[in-house]
Amino acid sequence: MKTAISIPDEVFAEADELARKLNQSRSQLYSRAVREYVARHSDDGVTSALNALCVEESSVDSGFATKAAKRPLEDSEW
Repeated sequence: MKTAISIPDEVFAEADELARKLNQSRSQLYSRAVREYVARHSDDGVTSALNALCVEESSVDSGFATKAAKRPLEDSEW
């Protein structure tokens, strides 16, 4: 798909130079860059599941975790 975008001259020049260094067309470079950006900012299933677990666990009484964390400190000499 063809599209037209506006970017600052400096960004264009840097991207053009990088495309030459990587022996790629600008289209390939922009496509890969956008794909990577979208992947970084997309919410995936694993992240969603871990976030839900963290919310769930934070509402549970953490008395055991607190005791378990304190014990090594109590048993060690400073």
